[in-house]
Amino acid sequence: MAVDDRLAGLNHKTCVVLGDSGFVGRSLVLRLLKLGNWIVRIADSPPSIQLDHSHHSLLARALSSGRASYFPVHLSDKRQITQVIEGSSVVFYMDHAADMKANDFYSCYMLTVQGTKNVINACRECRVKRLIYNSSADVVFHGLHDIHDGDESLSCPCKFENMLSDLKAQAEAMILGANDIDGLSTCALRSSNVFGPGDSELVPFILKLGISGWAKFIIGSGDNLSDFTYSENVAHAHICAEEALNFQTVSVAGKAFLITNFEPMKFWKFISFILEGLGYQRPFIKLPVKMVQYILLLVKWAHENIGSRYFSYPLLVHFFHLASHTRTFNCTAAKKDIGYLPVVSLEEGITSTIEAFSHLARDSYHSRDSIGQSKAEKLLGGGKGRNLILLYVADILLWRDETTSFTYFLALVILFHWFFLSGRTFTSSAARLLLFSTVILYGYGILPSNLFGFPIQRTCLSSFEISEKEVKDSVATTVYLWNIGCRNIKILARGSDWSMFFKVAISLLFLKLILSQFLTSSIGIALVFAFTAFFVYEQYESGIDGTVGALSNCLKKSMTFFTTNLPDSMSPLEHDSG
Repeated sequence: MAVDDRLAGLNHKTCVVLGDSGFVGRSLVLRLLKLGNWIVRIADSPPSIQLDHSHHSLLARALSSGRASYFPVHLSDKRQITQVIEGSSVVFYMDHAADMKANDFYSCYMLTVQGTKNVINACRECRVKRLIYNSSADVVFHGLHDIHDGDESLSCPCKFENMLSDLKAQAEAMILGANDIDGLSTCALRSSNVFGPGDSELVPFILKLGISGWAKFIIGSGDNLSDFTYSENVAHAHICAEEALNFQTVSVAGKAFLITNFEPMKFWKFISFILEGLGYQRPFIKLPVKMVQYILLLVKWAHENIGSRYFSYPLLVHFFHLASHTRTFNCTAAKKDIGYLPVVSLEEGITSTIEAFSHLARDSYHSRDSIGQSKAEKLLGGGKGRNLILLYVADILLWRDETTSFTYFLALVILFHWFFLSGRTFTSSAARLLLFSTVILYGYGILPSNLFGFPIQRTCLSSFEISEKEVKDSVATTVYLWNIGCRNIKILARGSDWSMFFKVAISLLFLKLILSQFLTSSIGIALVFAFTAFFVYEQYESGIDGTVGALSNCLKKSMTFFTTNLPDSMSPLEHDSG
């Protein structure tokens, strides 16, 4: 660390940022480098540092000049931690978000609790003067009651809503308990709802809601307030805390401070700003809190049994509590004792965050050239040689455009009622529908071009035409299905495939039963199934595939056992080899 020694002689202070991979840690590193009087040692678990494009030049220059250096460190190894922090005056202990697995208690415990013990012991051994922990306001929020203008007197709940908040509270308690031992001064910063460029939790979760179509719903009245904190303000608060601890202020050491943007906002207003800024629909349908709680019970069952492709259940529960409760904090202590004031307003932070996530805007997400298709979309006609008609059907059934999908669903429900529930015969219903359509088309055609000041747009005749390509695609599909049917008939005619016989016989038996007894019910169920099953499958693709695979293996084993134990008289005739 010869470069550190040379720069230290120029009145540069040496610090360690433990956990650079999180977006708050990276923001802190950049802010320290901009101040110009810090030697920054970056320590994290990846073998090498990743330079993002927006701040590549600043961090790259610092790394090449020796003002910044990177060390791969795992929190389970105290020796590695000791080697990095040796000779530093302050350690900023951030999140190791990249290593966190919400469903793996052991790994989270080792990183958060045991890792914190190693950091504290290493700081004491190396005589580090100051240790500042990046905590969270979640450690005082249990999700059951509102928090109005809460301050540092709030105690941690006996039971937490999720495992990570529980472990983080334990780590914070150990950090604060280590104050004034072997000359170490400590404090913790509890930031609320942190967001910003590089965010891997809050904003991506909001975008997943927008992409999946669930963002249209508001939980509860939508009037609950929340405090949000821009990541650069959190980084600034760490530097303020270090300066306060440096003067050995009694009111700072061994204490935790709440950090926000000082601008409480309606939670759903913040969600709307993010979604609208990236081209998604803002929430507008209000759901009762009790109803959402019951839905969460179903999601919990799905999470435990089939897993989820998009949403983590603990994150869903945490979002539910935030979305349905008021959670605002009083940051007077941080302002008075460590001199913290936000350097970026909430409006500016939201704007910067939207710009940083512009690559996930609605238009870019739905670009078929840049985003791979899901299995559900491929089942509905994607893949190579895409049929435009099938792609259009896939977009409708997967609710890519909620308005279009709902319009088609409503039209099909009306047709279902017209043909099957009206009490008329199928022929009579068809005749009435044709007559009704003819009257509407003719009446629309004779309307004047302007009616009571409103222009009447004429229907283009090309709307009723079918392109040559669509006709060829339809014919090709028909021929393909016909050839499959002929091939199956040939297999049956040979009498050598009992598996095929049972498949065809059972299918025809079910078809006969449905047509004779349950035709109306079957069509109704199929209609609902088509507009829900593919959408649900796209959300829980991996879990459903695993369940279906297990059931398929059981069925194959049963069929094999059944066919191998057939009587000799039913066994297929063997052909003479001669």
